[in-house]
Amino acid sequence: MEEKKTNPIQVSERIFHTIETLAHHGPMGLLDLSKELSLNKTTVHRILNSLICMDYVRQDPESLKYSLTYKFCGISAQILASNNVISLARPHLRKLAEQTGETVHLVQMDGTNAIYIDKVEASRSSVRLVSMVGKAIPLYCSGVGKAMLADMTDERIQSIWEKSSIRSLTEYTITELTQFQKIISAIRQNGYALDKEENELGVRCIAVSITAFHGNPPYAISVSAPRDRMSDSRILEIKDLILTTKENIQKNMGVI
Repeated sequence: MEEKKTNPIQVSERIFHTIETLAHHGPMGLLDLSKELSLNKTTVHRILNSLICMDYVRQDPESLKYSLTYKFCGISAQILASNNVISLARPHLRKLAEQTGETVHLVQMDGTNAIYIDKVEASRSSVRLVSMVGKAIPLYCSGVGKAMLADMTDERIQSIWEKSSIRSLTEYTITELTQFQKIISAIRQNGYALDKEENELGVRCIAVSITAFHGNPPYAISVSAPRDRMSDSRILEIKDLILTTKENIQKNMGVI
C-alpha cells in the first residue's frame, strides 16, 4: 500500500487541502467546508481569507459560498506551456483523433499515477468523455499506465505495485500481481496496452508508451471510446494508427 507522507508544515497541508476540496466539490459554504475538512470554522475562515487576499479564492456576495478563481488556470497553463512534449505531440494527436473519430489522450507518469496533460476530441465525435487535463488515474488499471509500466523492469513494476492502493474500481479491474504480470508480458509482445473497462465502466482504450527525454518521467498516448465503439475488431483497426503515431512523435522528439 502507498505510504502516507507527513507534512512538516501543518498549515500548508490545511491550505492545500482546502484548495483541493474546493476544486473537487465546487463552490461551498463555510459550514460545509469546515465539515469536509474536519476543521473548526474559525480555522477555515482564516485559511479562506488568506487565499482571498492572494486572489486564489473568491466569495460570492449573494450565496456567500467560496470558490477557486481562474488564477489556478494561469498557473496550470504556465506548467503545461513549459512541457515541450505537448507542443511536439499535439499535431499527431489531432491527426489520430480525426483518423479514429475518438478521444486521444497524452499522459505523463507521476508516482503511481498517470496525469492527463493533453486531450484531443475528434470534431465528428458525438460522445464526450469526462476525462480532463490535470486529472490523475492509477497506473495499474489504465491502458496508459500499463503501457508505461511494460517498459520498466519487473522489479520496478513490483515496487510500484506495492506502493499503489490496489482496489477494484470495476468488476474488470485486475488486483492480483501474478495476473497483472501476465498482462504486462502480453503488452511487451504486442507493443500496446488495453483498458477493458478496468478503470471506468463503459469505456475502453488502447494505449502505447512514448519514450521520454533523458531524465523525464515516461509518457503514453491512448485512444478511448465508449464500449460499443471499441470492440476487439475495432481495437485491431486502431492498433496500426496508434503505433504509427507513436513512431512519428518519437521522431519529432529526436529519441529514435
